[in-house]
Amino acid sequence: MRYAQLVIGPAGCGKSTYCSNFSKHCEAMRRSVQVVNLDPAAEHFDYEVMADIRDLIQIDDAMEDASLNFGPNGGLVFCMEYLAQNFEWLQEQLDDQEDDYILFDCPGQIELYTHIPVMKQLVGKLQDWNFRVCAVFLLDAQFLVDVSKYLSGSLTALAAMVSLEVPHVNVLSKVDLLGKSARKQLDRYLEPDLNELLTAEFQDKAFGPKFLSLNKAMAQLLDDFSLVHFLPLDYNDEDNMTDLLVHIDQTIQYGEDLDTREMRDPVDPEEDRDDPGGFDSGFEV
Repeated sequence: MRYAQLVIGPAGCGKSTYCSNFSKHCEAMRRSVQVVNLDPAAEHFDYEVMADIRDLIQIDDAMEDASLNFGPNGGLVFCMEYLAQNFEWLQEQLDDQEDDYILFDCPGQIELYTHIPVMKQLVGKLQDWNFRVCAVFLLDAQFLVDVSKYLSGSLTALAAMVSLEVPHVNVLSKVDLLGKSARKQLDRYLEPDLNELLTAEFQDKAFGPKFLSLNKAMAQLLDDFSLVHFLPLDYNDEDNMTDLLVHIDQTIQYGEDLDTREMRDPVDPEEDRDDPGGFDSGFEV
């Protein structure tokens, strides 16, 4: 069994930074993790790339083709659809590696996760290749300055969850960049009462009641079914990064197929035999 994180979210939310920091964090834990770049518009990375979609197709090629005449968004969609037509290339890149845990640094164009089937097709292929897949949706913590923006980000996360149909972890990125006043408000958004927050905000801004009613209805949907929940990510806090990684591991059941003996703390049999308080299971090993 192999494991994969699809690192997704709006443009500029910190997907490449996430891949870089978590690959370094895992390396410090002596845990092998590889990163695959699936963004044809990426320019540089702060991590070692195991496989790069730009070796297959680059967005500049799509935009410069006179017969296609694409802009940046159309070019990116074309590149991802080209990948879908050539999944055997990605399979060859993955089969060359022995590592069983892969981070996929995905593009930031939100249409790919809402109504274009490319990423859903990618998930299906990874599952066919014996991967357990988890989507990690990043939302910039700067969205916390405005409740309506936070609600919009939550609905975008929900759209991706419904589209991809895989275990899903929502993360507030760039928490380490928040100021003191914003950090004090963080708990309000991790366990939010959206109706209360919206009422206060719209009263302060004196928006029309129709906007309040619409946003309250969407917030009620999220609250009633507990559909979206965010975890904070602070790169300055190693314990926070470890807790998030453990949460994701549990989501995709990482390590459950390991031999039980490998997961137990080693015990000196002579020491155990001499311990009068030791537990005797009655079984011989």
